[in-house]
Amino acid sequence: MDLKAQIDACRESSFTGQDIPWMLEQWVERQPHKTAMVWCPFEGEEKSWSYTALYADARRVAAGLHDRGVRAGDFVILHLDNSPEFVIAWYACALLGTVAVSTNTHSVARDMEYFAEVTGAVCAITQPAFARIIDGACKSLRFIAVTDTDAGAQCNDESIVDDIGGVHYSMLYSDSELPILPREPQRNLSVQFTSGTTSRPKAVLWTHANGLWAGKVSAIHMRLRRDDVTLIYMPLFHTNAQAYSMLGTHWSGGTIIVQPRFSASRFWEVSIGHGVTWTSMIPFAYKALMIQPVPDHQQRFWGGPANLPQIGEHFKVETTGWWGMTETLTQGIVTDTDHPGPNGTLGRAAPEYEIQIRREDGSTAGPDEKGLLFIRGVRGVSLFKEYYRNPEANDKAFDDAGWFDTGDIVLMDKDGWLYFSDREKDMLKVGAENVAASEIESVIMQTGLVDECAVVAQQHHMLDEVPVVFVIPSAAGSGQAEDVLKQEIIEYCKVNLADFKVVRDVHLVTELPRSTLEKVAKNQLRSRLPAITAD
Repeated sequence: MDLKAQIDACRESSFTGQDIPWMLEQWVERQPHKTAMVWCPFEGEEKSWSYTALYADARRVAAGLHDRGVRAGDFVILHLDNSPEFVIAWYACALLGTVAVSTNTHSVARDMEYFAEVTGAVCAITQPAFARIIDGACKSLRFIAVTDTDAGAQCNDESIVDDIGGVHYSMLYSDSELPILPREPQRNLSVQFTSGTTSRPKAVLWTHANGLWAGKVSAIHMRLRRDDVTLIYMPLFHTNAQAYSMLGTHWSGGTIIVQPRFSASRFWEVSIGHGVTWTSMIPFAYKALMIQPVPDHQQRFWGGPANLPQIGEHFKVETTGWWGMTETLTQGIVTDTDHPGPNGTLGRAAPEYEIQIRREDGSTAGPDEKGLLFIRGVRGVSLFKEYYRNPEANDKAFDDAGWFDTGDIVLMDKDGWLYFSDREKDMLKVGAENVAASEIESVIMQTGLVDECAVVAQQHHMLDEVPVVFVIPSAAGSGQAEDVLKQEIIEYCKVNLADFKVVRDVHLVTELPRSTLEKVAKNQLRSRLPAITAD
């Protein structure tokens, strides 16, 4: 057995006898009264759960799902904004052995139909604002459970549950016995849909070992302890909040403070009131907080897309740079507060992963040379198990030696520090969301109003990037007034795409610039777009 095989075998066996329920159960035994979660809604009263209470609620919801015929191996859609119901239901699925499919709540009906079809989900847990969308789009579901509130906000649609023939979420709570499952770290745990280079997102499948790895390694990278208090405002349906924040904190026995979403006016009040010690941040949040005075606080560090000492100095925190993706579970590249590195760096390769930076011909890029980022780990442990029901995507993502193509272009300086450069795979970063240009282009082509289109990113002062499209009108499109054509394209996007994927502007052209390979030269299109400095 070669050295890599020995290391892989050690990592595969590192969670033997463990699963996500084990992670909670051992804290219930060791610190039953320690606060595991505090819910800080924008409306209504705060509420907290000890590890004992969180585990008990998750177990009762798992029993209620089992009472309704949901079994180990089934897929359950969680279409919820940040809320205690999300956290409880996610852990309930882990206890029952079902697969939690956490979906983006900005998704439109077209998306939800696709998510349900790909996973074969048997039921959904959602909130009133989304219940009718789920009911209309996901016809194969056996039942839909609906929470009482929309992430704490009161629901005015009192008949929604009866109208869709649904189940009140509270009715899932049951004291029935749960089947005893062996602790199997390779059991399927969860699915998140990630933007791909094709026209539809891919279902990233995690195992219980993946979830444990995400929690353990995130905690190691951030040196989390039992006394840490983590503020979560980023969406729990994504890896950043789910793995870095929730699982990293609960692996460590700490406390998560959950808010419905980011609120600049509430950020410091909640942070100080609950003794928050760290937060995962995005540029939008930094910028929104810049206009406020910085009070005395207990936060020792913020994690984010790069080491940003100027941000740290302003807000009186250390900053940690990192890079990761749904497929890597946690940070594959990271700095630490004792060794932050130069301004703007992502960090260095995490010791738990191998990375390569390759030229287009497959050779290794040199210092200060941009190249394609590849990462290697153990599938089902330190890398995702697979793109569910998508063998073609799996084959394309991994080479014969097990290296995963991230689609990102990075640069390593002569001292080994890594910097983000670009995305090879035509991806946009809209706020905290990854967006595939090809998905938007596919939708726009369905209008019949254009012969060809190209979606590119326009720089934005708060969201980093927003999508805009250059189109060559078809005969049908050319017959319309310019402003009418533009509006029809935007309105079609609004119906068929999540709001953050909707193009902000439409540019009509007679031709698109081409590279030597006849591909659209999108860099030339981007150069035509001035940065948006104000809305």
